[in-house]
Amino acid sequence: MTTFPYETQRPIVSDNILAVVVYLLYCVGYFTGISALIGVIIAYVKLDDTDPVLRSHYRFQIRTFWIGLLYLAIGIPLCLALIGIPILAWWFIWSLIRIAKGILLVNEHKPIANPGSWLFG
Repeated sequence: MTTFPYETQRPIVSDNILAVVVYLLYCVGYFTGISALIGVIIAYVKLDDTDPVLRSHYRFQIRTFWIGLLYLAIGIPLCLALIGIPILAWWFIWSLIRIAKGILLVNEHKPIANPGSWLFG
């Protein structure tokens, strides 16, 4: 098969599906941890290589990872003083809401209104 200079290869996975995959990797990250790291790497790689709608999702995913990691870094050591338990409960609810909202909006091909938000975008 001959390819011409103006032809580009179609991606194996669409960008919408890839954004959903990152959200799903975050869900699996509750059990494995490493999958969330894979998800944030994918988000960083795709951040500058996509349309503005998905760019807002990738930025939202990156912030979800780093802010969530901050909650974990504070909450886990504080579990010894029992103050960490509500922090970890907040992190779990916060991250679930962000993941669910992201999946719903990416399926509707709508951007995250405020991807830089510390709350729910």
